[in-house]
Amino acid sequence: MTCHAIHRGGYRHGRIRLFATTFLTSIVFAGAIPAWAEDIPEVVITAPRFSVPAESKLDAAGDTARLLSRTPGFNLIPNGGVSSLPDIHGLGDDRLKVLVDGMEITSACSNHMNPPLSYMDSSKVEKIDVWSGITPVSAGGDNIGGVISVKSAPPVFAGPGEGYKLGGSASAFFKSVNTGIGGSLNLHGADDSYSIGYDGSWSRGLNYQAGGDGKTIHSTRYESRNHELTLGARGNAGLLVLKAGQQDIPFQGFANQRMDMTGNKGYHGNGRYEGEFGWGKLEAKAYWQQVKHSMDQAANEKGGQMPMRTDATDFGYAVKGDIRVSDSKTIRIGQEFHRFMLDDWWPPVAGSGGMMDPLSFKSINNGTRDVISAFAEWEEKWSPQWTTLLGLRSDTVVMNTGSVQGYGTSAMMNGSEIADSKLFNTRNHGKIDANFDITALVRYEPDASTTGELGYARKSRSPNLYERYSWSTTGMDSQMINWAGDANGYVGNLDLKPEVAHTLSTSFGLHDAGRKDWAAKATPYFTYIADYIGVDFVTNRTSNSSIFPLLKFANHDAMMYGMDFSGSTFVARDTGYGDFKLAGTIGWLHGEMVNTGKAMYHVMPINGKAAIEHGLGGWTNAIEAQLVGTKAGVDAVRHEPKTPGYALLNLRSGYGWDAVQVNLGIDNLLDKRYYHPLGGVDYANWKRSGSTGQVGALPAPGRSFNAGVTVTF
Repeated sequence: MTCHAIHRGGYRHGRIRLFATTFLTSIVFAGAIPAWAEDIPEVVITAPRFSVPAESKLDAAGDTARLLSRTPGFNLIPNGGVSSLPDIHGLGDDRLKVLVDGMEITSACSNHMNPPLSYMDSSKVEKIDVWSGITPVSAGGDNIGGVISVKSAPPVFAGPGEGYKLGGSASAFFKSVNTGIGGSLNLHGADDSYSIGYDGSWSRGLNYQAGGDGKTIHSTRYESRNHELTLGARGNAGLLVLKAGQQDIPFQGFANQRMDMTGNKGYHGNGRYEGEFGWGKLEAKAYWQQVKHSMDQAANEKGGQMPMRTDATDFGYAVKGDIRVSDSKTIRIGQEFHRFMLDDWWPPVAGSGGMMDPLSFKSINNGTRDVISAFAEWEEKWSPQWTTLLGLRSDTVVMNTGSVQGYGTSAMMNGSEIADSKLFNTRNHGKIDANFDITALVRYEPDASTTGELGYARKSRSPNLYERYSWSTTGMDSQMINWAGDANGYVGNLDLKPEVAHTLSTSFGLHDAGRKDWAAKATPYFTYIADYIGVDFVTNRTSNSSIFPLLKFANHDAMMYGMDFSGSTFVARDTGYGDFKLAGTIGWLHGEMVNTGKAMYHVMPINGKAAIEHGLGGWTNAIEAQLVGTKAGVDAVRHEPKTPGYALLNLRSGYGWDAVQVNLGIDNLLDKRYYHPLGGVDYANWKRSGSTGQVGALPAPGRSFNAGVTVTF
């Protein structure tokens, strides 16, 4: 896999020595880079560093995960307005390691309403690195799907003799589909040794309108506020960066969940050091984040009342050294620690007749999850044609939690909760998993126009706290444990084993010798997952005429295979009308449970994108078509809805002056009514319509007229 990097600002080649077989492409579609102005980048070893331009940030305004939505093999799982969940080759959410400015942040919610990427506004993103399944061990462990590292801009320093430097930028956007508005502000001041900076953002959206009939999709409104202060110092000893920030989300709706977010306050501190020495490079970081999160059934969206609270803390550190043994050989060693602490409780509801009172329901009581890691990695360039990478990583995962309780002590009203809690409390909760990862990769470039790669990876992931420690089998309680978007009920399993994925992948790329005019790449891959954490059917729960099964997390082997294809070519360059380029990708994936041969949950059907891009001076334009096949293979145990295929058309246009960038766009130009294959069910509208019939698939947003402006000063 090649590290795929998106970088804000000017395009440049950066020396990224890590590589791997399963590449998430160097081709980004309309709005991703001004392709007419730049060469097709070299991939692998010298990785591409794309800009994150204003038109791309307009698409992703408020939801950072959408910055990657045009990358082959990458899909978005619709969640909240600022909380889309990433998915790489059918493995998403906790099966990916997501780093936010180097911090490991855990979803502190039984519905995963506050995933890591929701803590950095898209306006603040400087660079995103993506490694897919065959991940260098130095990039991260405790995942089987890949690593996503999102970084904000480094501190700004004045040049030698420049004196004091002041600057910044301000942005604003509008989206018609949900009357979405927002803005961001960046300020910085620095001399050649010290720097101070501020980043702030605010965004808000109302319930969006579906395509076709303009139906309002309830529980999709949101509001988010973010602030961060950055201090930097540099000198002969290296670079030191300190960050402190705060996030406040007063509300975020989730149409495919029974709950809505009624508050999410996060506070974080982060320190990073980088130093260059005669032997190589040293990097060290330490971080802390605390989150106070609340959920309930919003009265004007889903009705009812069931308050839920979480209080969580992430903290850790990482130290890594890149040792230059010779011009052709590099050794990387490192050690990491990450602790996640969680309390999840549901306050009593007065007047509920004993169903939700008089006690607080303790879902996770003093839960802890520690990961202690160490790795070693050897990269060597044997000749101009051959390069290899070999890595070994150890991740020891230590988990525990305290005793639990239900809402009450009445055998009539709380009998099942009492029995479940007693059974759980008699068990030993402490768990230790000794996991290890292996990565082996080889790259061969016989000539200037051909690149081949082959790699194998063994990756492992231990269960999260909810997968192991959720304990209640009652319908209402278990239905609060759900990040699948299917409105079903889930219960944990103390006997779960870690997942172990074996991935074999190869890729073959062709391009012109100068890597300027055209490129094409095909990447087939195969993954076998031993002890994949799926589900076992327990019983059905019926709400009116809709069936929501109770499911227990359980280990089952799974198998996945597929292919990504990407290609691009300039049709015309340096004409009187500008430059024209064609680009396209196709992704295909099959996933099945080995014991049944049935489909895995959340497997994207065949899909592709094609774009015509145009550029003339400061003017950029693009027409993009998105094609998605019918999702017929579904997880019947979870009642996953089938979705029809669809085709969407999007338009982009932008113009940049020296200090001003204006961007316009139309998403879903033909106002197509469609259903995202990974979108789950439309629980909110089903509930508002009287909870009649079987709950159906969640409609996606309709046509949206978008506008954005950025002023740099």
